[in-house]
Amino acid sequence: MPIQVTDVPERERFEARDSDADDALAGFLTYQVTGAVIAVTHLDVSPGYDGSGVDDALARAAMDDARARRRTVVPIGPFLVDWVARHPEYRSIVAPGTKKIK
Repeated sequence: MPIQVTDVPERERFEARDSDADDALAGFLTYQVTGAVIAVTHLDVSPGYDGSGVDDALARAAMDDARARRRTVVPIGPFLVDWVARHPEYRSIVAPGTKKIK
């Protein structure tokens, strides 16, 4: 299943769409931007896409975008906090003092 992740800034979220299913929404990750800081607030995977890697694709897209824009990430949702803890290559762009990320 090819998943395409795009930023939809007018909705303040990244969307994952399944191109094999008429671009059905497979999940989304919401955020809020203030200056050079992006707070990632929530990640939701649509029914039927659990375990398919949609959550990982959304997290990676958001983090890569933040890095490219030189933003500091404040992960608020528990999934992204845990995801960053497992992906140390992104820790340099995470706000200091974020819980559970050492």
